[in-house]
Amino acid sequence: MANLDYEERQQPQELGYDPNFVPDSVKSFVVHLYRHIREKNVYEIHQMYESSFQTLSERLFKDTPWPSVDAVAHYVDNDHVFCLLYREMWFRHLYARLTPTLRQRIDSWDNYCSLFQVVLHGVVNMQLPNQWLWDMVDEFVYQFQSFCQYRAKMKSKNEQEIALLRQFDQAWNVYGVLNFLQALVEKSAIIQILEQEKEGIEQFTATDGYDYNGGSNVLKVLGYFSMVGLLRVHCLLGDYHTGLKCLLPIDISQQGVYTSVIGSHITTIYHYGFANLMLRRYVEAIREFNKILLYIYKTKQYHQKSPQYEQILKKNEQMYALLAICLSLCPQNRLVDETVSSQLREKYGEKMARMQRYDDEAFAIYDELFSYACPKFITPSAPSFEEPLVNYNQDAYRLQLKLFLYEAKQQQLLSGVRTFLKVYSTIPLAKLASYMEVDEPTLRTILMTYKHKTHAVSDGKIISNADVDFYIDDDIVHVVESKPAKRYGDYFLRQIVKLEGVINELDGIKLE
Repeated sequence: MANLDYEERQQPQELGYDPNFVPDSVKSFVVHLYRHIREKNVYEIHQMYESSFQTLSERLFKDTPWPSVDAVAHYVDNDHVFCLLYREMWFRHLYARLTPTLRQRIDSWDNYCSLFQVVLHGVVNMQLPNQWLWDMVDEFVYQFQSFCQYRAKMKSKNEQEIALLRQFDQAWNVYGVLNFLQALVEKSAIIQILEQEKEGIEQFTATDGYDYNGGSNVLKVLGYFSMVGLLRVHCLLGDYHTGLKCLLPIDISQQGVYTSVIGSHITTIYHYGFANLMLRRYVEAIREFNKILLYIYKTKQYHQKSPQYEQILKKNEQMYALLAICLSLCPQNRLVDETVSSQLREKYGEKMARMQRYDDEAFAIYDELFSYACPKFITPSAPSFEEPLVNYNQDAYRLQLKLFLYEAKQQQLLSGVRTFLKVYSTIPLAKLASYMEVDEPTLRTILMTYKHKTHAVSDGKIISNADVDFYIDDDIVHVVESKPAKRYGDYFLRQIVKLEGVINELDGIKLE
């Protein structure tokens, strides 16, 4: 793809911004960062990336972009790979603080293409922190999502923008995005590495992805995080089966490299849980949402100074909303820790009670929570450039909402059956039919539907989401209620967590 003229695409958002002016502190930053990358000093790189870059951005570039890559290149020997990395941060800062123009969106795609081509086909002899490598994949997918949303708002496009969209029709193309992520997974051989780790041959998680034998961790870790990126892209497209399939090599029941970066941990579980929710695998979604929400609750204070803190809080709230949906459709409160349960009651207790009713108000709440907590779905296809121009940025979301509400309505129709099954251990079909005010053939259909809706297929196995199950023998319904064995250890663990919470609050009061 042709490079756009750098001065032209800057289009400074603030008068007085000079892309060629490099403050001394920025000179010092790029020189030291370049040196640390050359020396493979991964801890110093991490410190500069996480702390110094954020501090300088806050102090000097709150409302403007960083200096152009051309302005800093000669301080770093015009090193090609470093310049690509610098521009990756440059665009990420631009997206976070300002509104990128179409030219800038296209050029950011061009930069990612160049960067990933170097990683895939060049000789990369450097080590970068897991945080930075995760941010690359995360930002790559975010900018793809942002571009699709931007492109779909055709009504506001002028002739120049439409001409650019036609000219650069391969920028942020869905196949290009998926191909890069898939290529990183395959070239890194990460799936084989994870299989060998399970057999005790490799040690990938033990060193958090860093290789101390003089090699490079870049391709390997980018490949690893690309599996999470693929899950996220497929969720944005509404293809949940494929998304979960892409994540299969990572064992999310264990700690791993994906848990070493908080943003990666939350993104993985959020999309994993959401995909399971949409595939009616409610038990799996509840289990994972519960674990991550408990983890965030325990570690929240450690991330307060993190640049990702606001995003952590937002995803935390969205996952509580998704958990409220899961538990309303599939009451499995025994799977939820007392701490999470108490937070959930505080946030959504009243709404969850109303969601149990089969009326318009209940569906309005399902609609509200889904709309708040779902990913920003995208339509990846290019727009029609013919008149009249229409906005289609909400089409994908409306379709997923419609599918979800259709499922919720079906589930709610079965809540009456569940209520009766909770009361009886055995009941004749005729008696249950009279209670439900339907004939026996209709009741059999309802019971078969209940069986279907409370079971889902996962990894080729049929799993049950039901807390109340049954079988029919000789026109008698026999109810099987799953009663979990009491786990006294959990009670003491909950009390310990509460005590820790009180101690943390007291520490906070002392600090104030």
